Amino acid sequence: MALKKYDPKNVVVIVGAIIINSGFAPDTFVEVERDEDAFTKSVGADGEVTRTRNRNKTGQIRITLQQSSETNALLSALALIDESTGDGVVPCAVKDLGGLTLHAAELGWVKKVPVSGFGKDLGTREWVIDCGDVTMFDAGN
Repeated sequence: MALKKYDPKNVVVIVGAIIINSGFAPDTFVEVERDEDAFTKSVGADGEVTRTRNRNKTGQIRITLQQSSETNALLSALALIDESTGDGVVPCAVKDLGGLTLHAAELGWVKKVPVSGFGKDLGTREWVIDCGDVTMFDAGN
């Protein structure tokens, strides 16, 4: 039996020209999810099942950074550019360099700036990147 290994340092998030490979929160720091299911199921009165294909491949990338991460400033700048000019739509990807997992979208934008809270301990900032057409390939590592 082969020993598997995982190194969170090998997970890279790319948002346009911003390469994020540090400053992540200590727990779950990136999540990729489609907005809707790939298929819906309908069951008739007689029990006949029909499966309907959903062509919506939009989704979101959620990135959780430490409050102290310098990447917050870069994502804030991207959000400001988009708010003022509409030119904040960029390609995005999440790649595990230790395996074959790759999630990517040609069109991504900052949905909104995160909640900005301050407390006794170091906090986090959750950035949501809305994506037009997310290709998801989860292959482990």
